[in-house]
Amino acid sequence: MEEIKKLIEWSATGLEVITVIILVAGSLIALVRFILHINIKVADAYYRFKENLGKMLILSLEFLVAADIIKTIALEQTLNNVLILGLLVIIRTFLSWSTTVEIEGHWPWSRGKAEAEAAE
Repeated sequence: MEEIKKLIEWSATGLEVITVIILVAGSLIALVRFILHINIKVADAYYRFKENLGKMLILSLEFLVAADIIKTIALEQTLNNVLILGLLVIIRTFLSWSTTVEIEGHWPWSRGKAEAEAAE
């Protein structure tokens, strides 16, 4: 049983490492793309830079939520740990939604409506 618990803890740590890799690599890729496109149109390059950073941030938040869920399962399942997990999920979900609104200009759940209006 102890081996399984260690495997679960390593899985959570692995997801956190993946998160850091996504943050660093995504930031560098977005920065390089920005530098390469800044001479074309500054406003467009800046918007794409923000969009690339936002998408990278959303992806990394998903990995962090997964790591937190795994940690909560691996640790003692106390009410305090579950409440902390719930708070972290709420905060990260809010960050993900607000980043999506910043990038796409609409709430994540209204994607179908926005696409239907654009098609008309």
